[in-house]
Parts: sequence; C-alpha cells; structure tokens
Amino acid sequence: MQTEWDVRVALAALYRLTAYHGYNDVIFTHISARVPGDEVAFLINPYGLFFHEITASSLVKIDLDGNVLSPGEHRINKAGFVIHSAIHAARPDAHFIIHLHTEYGIAVAAQAEGLLPLSQHSLVVRPRLAYHDFEGIAVNLDERERLVADLGDKSLMILRNHGTLALGPTAAQAWVGMHYLEQSCRQQVHALSAGRGGLLLAPQDAQAVVERQTRGPATVWDNAWPGYLRLLDARLPGYDS
Repeated sequence: MQTEWDVRVALAALYRLTAYHGYNDVIFTHISARVPGDEVAFLINPYGLFFHEITASSLVKIDLDGNVLSPGEHRINKAGFVIHSAIHAARPDAHFIIHLHTEYGIAVAAQAEGLLPLSQHSLVVRPRLAYHDFEGIAVNLDERERLVADLGDKSLMILRNHGTLALGPTAAQAWVGMHYLEQSCRQQVHALSAGRGGLLLAPQDAQAVVERQTRGPATVWDNAWPGYLRLLDARLPGYDS
C-alpha cells in the first residue's frame, strides 16, 4: 500500500515530467494526488514554484475546503483548488489528476468538432474523453458540480477554450493518458494545417475495433513508469527529496 511519501514522490515526478516535456504554463497549471487514508485530502503544487523545482517535500497538502494542512507558509492557486477538489471529491478512482494548458491542447479545445478520429492515438482517447464548456477562469465554486457532471465516468477531458485534463488510479495511468490526449491534439493540428479538404477520418469499423481492443482498465500503461523515473533521474534529478 502506498504511503503519503510514495504519493509525494510520484506527484513530484509528474511535475518534473511536465516541465521536461514543455507542457507547463509558467506556474498556472496543476497536478494533484489524493493522500492515502480515510479522509479526503490531496497534494498540490505550492503557488510560485516552477515545475522543474518541485520536490516531494515541497508539495502542499490541503482538504476539500482548501484549508492548508501542511506545516509552514504555503499558498495555492484557487483555480487549481476548484478543479481538483471537485474531481477528487466525486471520483474515488482519481488518485492523480493532471491539468495542462498546452498550445496543441488549447487549439483542439477551441475547435467546435473537438477531437477527430484521425489517428490510432485519437481512437484510443475518444472513448475515454469528455468535454466541459468554458465558464471563465475556474475560481467559481459553483462550477465544480457542472465539471463533475460533464466528466462522468471518463478519465480524459477537453476543457473547451482552456486545456486538457487526465486522471487515473496511478501516476502512470494519468500521465500516459495525458500523453495520448496531447499527442492526438498535436496530430490533429498538423493534419488540419493542410486544410480540411482530403482529410481522412478513420473508418467507423476501425474505430469500433480499437474501442474494443482498449476497453477496460489501462493497467498496461503502468509498465512505462519505471522508464519515466529513469529519465528523470538522468535529466531532472532531485524530485524525490
């Protein structure tokens, strides 16, 4: 069973991976993790640190009301609290939640048709994908109910005009889910750069086949996690301190 320290290390690794891949938006996106235990509390980034600086010990523990439970002086971003507290409260399987503002993710979030069935990546993503309409910067507590309703039982989300979101029972499943979503958005932007004429959508039969092939828990994605940690140990060490 994971301890709080185990979760802190995994969450810090997610922040470092986000920085390594250039997915961070200065200090204005968020990744969170549920703290093991009966009471719902979660860990999130301290407001002001860049993602490549975040360590396991620097993460802030808060409750569902936004009260800081960690000792010392800490601040959090309210927009991060609103989005992440809503999902952690509603989805017990959401142990890790990643929310990004990337150029490709936002580009697709601004397209009326959403994510198209253009690639194998997108066919893996689409059955897992939900959408939430833009309501402004997410500081309104009332938005939480609508966000959770739109998410339903999905593990990936496009927040219209805003960005992308992934959740999972493990850091690996949340991260690889986000990887597939972000890659799908990147591929769509590149495909559409040549214009809509001649665009080839995947056949309906093939879409159904991929959905059947990838149905069920994404536990195979956990196999990638040790490799990601080796990458961080080589390129951005210190996340586990």
